[in-house]
Amino acid sequence: MNRIRLLASGVAALVTVAVIGTAWAQSAPTRLRGSIAAIDGKAATIATREGASVEVKLADNWVAVLVVPTALSEVKQGSFVGIASLKGPDGVLNALEVLVFPEAARGSNEGHYPWDLQPESMMTNATVATVATAGDGQTLTLKYKDGTQEIRVKPGIPIVTFAAGDRADAKVGAKVFMGAAKGADGGLTVTRILVGKDGLTPPM
Repeated sequence: MNRIRLLASGVAALVTVAVIGTAWAQSAPTRLRGSIAAIDGKAATIATREGASVEVKLADNWVAVLVVPTALSEVKQGSFVGIASLKGPDGVLNALEVLVFPEAARGSNEGHYPWDLQPESMMTNATVATVATAGDGQTLTLKYKDGTQEIRVKPGIPIVTFAAGDRADAKVGAKVFMGAAKGADGGLTVTRILVGKDGLTPPM
């Protein structure tokens, strides 16, 4: 029975990833990257990568989702991925990270749009149409509802996916990434916290 409950919780968490991913596209959240400095179940303080300390309220139904490493071999034709990229001097988009979405999260935030991982970086959430091997890695052709993009993935680029987590994973010192909704009072609220497993920094 406990195993069934754990599996059900895991599926629910990953479905939440898909739902929230779509909401992010619509609500332009405040993205926070850093580590948890304090957390009490109702609020958390995030030590951001920029050096600021930001307090966020935790929604009543908040979930923690683990970010875990995976292999580039898991990126196949038909995979739904999210790739942050930066255009190189040759005009080609080079991946900064690759997120392989679980099937339950297919379609999350689909498209090609500006991203804030680095200055001038882009995010492409799309289906892998083709995978071509190149001398310096692989070139992926990504297809989304409004077009296509070719992105080069060089060796050493972080490749990650999501796994079911537990609220206990969101503990002091954990490396996290989240999108917070800003309320009328200016306060920030989060429904999902992406937690790097075993000290991993979520690369997105």
